[in-house]
Amino acid sequence: MASRLNPYLNFNGDARQAMEFYRDVFGGELMITAFAEFGTAGPDADRVMHSQLDTDAGYTLMAADVMSTMEYEPIAGASVSISGDDADALRGYFQRLSASGTVTMPLEKQAWGDEFGMCVDGFGVPWLVNIGEPQ
Repeated sequence: MASRLNPYLNFNGDARQAMEFYRDVFGGELMITAFAEFGTAGPDADRVMHSQLDTDAGYTLMAADVMSTMEYEPIAGASVSISGDDADALRGYFQRLSASGTVTMPLEKQAWGDEFGMCVDGFGVPWLVNIGEPQ
């Protein structure tokens, strides 16, 4: 397998809901493994040890919950970026990602000629969407 670079998100008990949401946004095949499947009992049993969403568009998004004994740190200083020239798909992603969150910059034409927008989804994950002209 070739090397890949993809986001790995951490959540505080709601990774399953977040990844199911991302599957609804992007489509694709979702795999979720709970801590219980590896023998963990108690308050962390239902938390997500690892999850992976592979989409038809070629995106891979991974996520997990921190264990209840760990300190949770929300994402800061980083965003998940999606770009391309499939304007309809990218506008749809932006609309669905921002619907339960906050638009921090509307998706609109920018000085460099592309459409660009920023939002934070309902799970606190910041997203950047850039729509370029077809080449």
